[in-house]
Amino acid sequence: MSHETRLTCCSTCKTPPILGNFTPSRIFTRVRDPHPNSTITSRSHYELWEKKKNMEAVDASELRSEFLRVLRSRRPPEVFTVWSNGTKQPYKLLQSYGKGKTFSTVPLVAEPAKPVMHPLYQGQSPTSFCKAMTSCPKEDIPNLKDSLVEENLYLHTEAAEQGRVPLLISSMKESSHEKRPAVVFLHSTHKCKEWLRPLLEAYASRGYVAVAMDSRYHGERAKNISTYQDALVSAWQNGDTMPFIYDTVWDLIKLADYLCHREDIDSMRIGIAGESLGGMHAWFAAFADPRYAVVVPIIGVQGFRWAIEHERWHARVDSIKPVFIEATSSMGKKSIDKEVVEKVWDRIAPGLAGKFDSPYTIPAIAPRPLLILKGFEDPRCPLAGLEDPVRRACKAYEEANCLDYFKLEAEPDIAHEMTSSMIKKASDWFDKFLK
Repeated sequence: MSHETRLTCCSTCKTPPILGNFTPSRIFTRVRDPHPNSTITSRSHYELWEKKKNMEAVDASELRSEFLRVLRSRRPPEVFTVWSNGTKQPYKLLQSYGKGKTFSTVPLVAEPAKPVMHPLYQGQSPTSFCKAMTSCPKEDIPNLKDSLVEENLYLHTEAAEQGRVPLLISSMKESSHEKRPAVVFLHSTHKCKEWLRPLLEAYASRGYVAVAMDSRYHGERAKNISTYQDALVSAWQNGDTMPFIYDTVWDLIKLADYLCHREDIDSMRIGIAGESLGGMHAWFAAFADPRYAVVVPIIGVQGFRWAIEHERWHARVDSIKPVFIEATSSMGKKSIDKEVVEKVWDRIAPGLAGKFDSPYTIPAIAPRPLLILKGFEDPRCPLAGLEDPVRRACKAYEEANCLDYFKLEAEPDIAHEMTSSMIKKASDWFDKFLK
């Protein structure tokens, strides 16, 4: 039996767009337009086909604009001007919000920072880097660390306390001025950018500019071991921030602004990847900002609405339980139930279980290369919950007539864990599309 099963959405294709009846070895992937020789001969039929594609593109654009409006709705006042060609001009995706409102400006500035000697982990501090990350393919370069340039920077994205974004960037010392591809890596819950150093060094050895940042309320943006969980509870209580996914996506949009202006980076070749929470950040950043050209979310994509409707929300809730306990109490309930879960998502990440859920935002990434990696037994991101997103994504990529630009791979017998093989597949994906 083949280890790759093609999943298509055209009525002429043999494989139905269903995730049921699969085996653990099955891989779901997009295929080329099923009509490569074009059976569309009449002009009117062709125009209808083109109109349909354009309508879908407009829908994705409108959804993206609506998401950006949500991001802007809870920003502090001084956020609406970004650095563009060295001047204070609004980036076109982030134009002024709200008629009759006046906003001050915060220029997008990167300033030098000192290396972090003792990174803060909001959980049990790891004694070593995980085996999966240290297995990342790298060039066999003697004394590699001596050949690397490591930059520690602060990128200022808004006036609030969390508007200072700590960055860690690795690249090879180069005598030439040739622009290189870049990949942004996002850490998982309770980790930090320093945790990703093995990936940064491996990618840098292969000619990338490798970038990591502390997500909101993590690493240098945290004060203690409960900062992130406290921020989630505060968001539920006050409704003034969006610490789960959304606020970090805002920072990633601003990071793209910065990267596109670096002289050593090819602005057309910027990829993004992340693990768990970082995988969600990569997914939503790619949806929100098309400048992220290649995307690899690892153990991070799920169907939030599906999980609520099928009572499969428990594992995800357990990962950030304090906010749900607080919501349960304030709602006068005795225990967490699906009503509590839905209310929390609506409060701290509006639309997450609705219009911005995976069935709508994953297809909006098309036609950019997208590889979704996950464990077959992952309780936080149940595979069955991706049936609709995969079906819709297949349709979007087929309409774009791309070849192998979309793939979902679920590893047998793996739960919520990033494996060495996932790291290798992500590496191969970036090399294929960014080099």
